[in-house]
This record gives sequence, C-alpha cells and structure tokens, in this order.
Amino acid sequence: MQPAAVALQQELPGRVEALRTAQVRARVSGVVVQRLFQEGSDVRAGQPLYRIDAAPYQAALDSAQATLQRAEAVLAQARQTLQRYEPLADSKVISQQDLSNARSAQRMAEAEAAAARAAVQTARINLGYASVVAPISGRIGRALVSEGGLVTAAEATPMALIQQVSSVYVNFTQSSAELLRLRRLAADNARQRMPSDAVAVRIVLDDGTELPQTGRLLFSDISVDPGSAQVTLRAEVPNPQGLLLPGQYVRVRLAQATLGGAMLLPQQAVRRSGGGDTVLVVAQDNKPVTRRVQVSGSQGANWVVTSGLQPGERVVVDGFQKMQVPGAPVTPVPAAGPASAATAVPSAPASR
Repeated sequence: MQPAAVALQQELPGRVEALRTAQVRARVSGVVVQRLFQEGSDVRAGQPLYRIDAAPYQAALDSAQATLQRAEAVLAQARQTLQRYEPLADSKVISQQDLSNARSAQRMAEAEAAAARAAVQTARINLGYASVVAPISGRIGRALVSEGGLVTAAEATPMALIQQVSSVYVNFTQSSAELLRLRRLAADNARQRMPSDAVAVRIVLDDGTELPQTGRLLFSDISVDPGSAQVTLRAEVPNPQGLLLPGQYVRVRLAQATLGGAMLLPQQAVRRSGGGDTVLVVAQDNKPVTRRVQVSGSQGANWVVTSGLQPGERVVVDGFQKMQVPGAPVTPVPAAGPASAATAVPSAPASR
C-alpha cells in the first residue's frame, strides 16, 4: 500500500434539463393557414414557424393608415389657419379669443395625428404577429396546432416547444449531512475542498455507460429542502451527440474534495459488516492477520481507505479460498491494481 491524493467521488441521481426552453405562442387571434417547420428539426431564432390568416390585420393596417392621412390633413389645415390668424390678431382684425381657438385646434390636430400614427404602428405590429417566428434557436418538438386550427391571443395558445440541447443542465441533489461532511473535510489540512469551477462532473447513462463529455459544476443551492433534507446542485454538460434529453434520469459522478494520504484498495479485499470494515494484512512472517480499517468512500471499483493501514504493508485482495488453515503462513504474490496488493498463495508448510 502507498498513500496518494485521492478525489472523493460520489454518485448521485439527477435529471436532465434543457439549457434554454421557449414556448411558441400565438400573439394574435386567427386561423393557422400554414406550418413552416419540420417536427424535431433544428430551428434558428427569427425563423418563421406558422402563418396565421393575415387578411383582417392587413385591413386594420389599411384603415389605420387612412385615419392617419385624414389626421395629417386636419393638422395641416389647423396650422395654416393659425398662420393666417396671428398677423390678423396683431392688427386687431380678429379677437384674441379667435387666436386662442386656432392654437387649440392645432394642438388637438397634432394629438389626433400622433394617436393615428400609434394606431398604424399597432396595426403593423399585429400584422407582423401573423407570422409566428422562433424566439430562440434550438430543436423544436411536435406541432401542437395544425393548419386550420384557431388560435387566440387572449389564451396565448401554445403552438410548439423549442429547447436548446447542444448543452444541457443536469440537476441533482445531495444530502445536507454529506455536504456538511465535505465542508468539514475542507477544514482539515490534509484534505482540500475543490472549487466549484474545478469540479468535473461525469454522467452515467441508463445503460451504465459514461458520457464521453465532462461537465462542470455550476452552483450549489443556498437552502436545504425541509421535506427531504437535500441540497440541489446543477451542472452544465456538453451534449453534441444529443444523447441527453430533457427529463431523462441519469447518475452523476463528481468529486467535491481531495483527500491527501489515502489509499486505494480493491473492493473485494475489504470485508464489510456491522462491526466495521476489516482486511487481511500479510505480516513480516507472511502470516495474514485481520486489521480494522476506515473506509471514507469509493473510486470506481476501489475503496478509499483513510486509516488502519501503513505505507508499504501488503493486503490480500485475492486467493482467500486457498487459505484453508487460519493463521498459516502464505506466499504473497503481487496483484495488478492501483496499490501494491497481494494474492495469497499457501506456502509449503501450509499445504501440508
């Protein structure tokens, strides 16, 4: 056994969430006359998706423009009247009351023209809403409205859903007790808490395989769910192949602390029971003795042992069935693994 810096890994349940989600909704009422996208395809922001019957809104725009022209004509007439009245009022040909009425008429005409211009702008906006466009870029799902369907602005009818899945969020939870344990590890000089931007997140899919891309931990929530005593964490994971889908259940592997001076031991070498964890250590006289150890976590197929073993000691990881006589000397054979473990082979005296 040799000590090394070991990252304390955890495997937690998580759910996939789209990086950005936007609902495509109707902003004007009318009948859908055309669908312009293919379901399940990638769309870009601003791309037309539906066409709503625009005839009523074109007519409303034409009416608003006509009203604007009439208001501008009235305004021009009011200005000309005021221009004629001002020199006449100076010459006392007309009364000051007539001049005040002319000025008021001009201001009213200006207000009517401004309202007409706003009505034209509103009608033009509504006409533009007859073409429903994608609010964001991403992958669009199934069409929720078909040609001939009636959509209304009052109910904000949903027409489709767009989600960005080139990168996704993975939301997962961690018990507050485990989070407290990791923070206590950070207070120990031999153990260092890893900064959130340095925490690598690995995703395990439903079939047990690990996603090739590595994610990064974004944040840990600042409050604990009172019902489950869990803390929510979020990671961002690249998803270029589209293997992660929103709502999918995954397992999250991450290391939030580094443990200095720990030892990795294959899991089959540790006997776990209610009385504690024990291993077989090969003493100097090649006799295996039982030793109690402390296991602080796992890394892959190995246990992370934090106490109970000394550097250079040999631990039996295989060949337990060959030790027929308890306490009999064995011939240790090096075993392949992360540590200098041993396979127990009975010595000549033990075989007799």
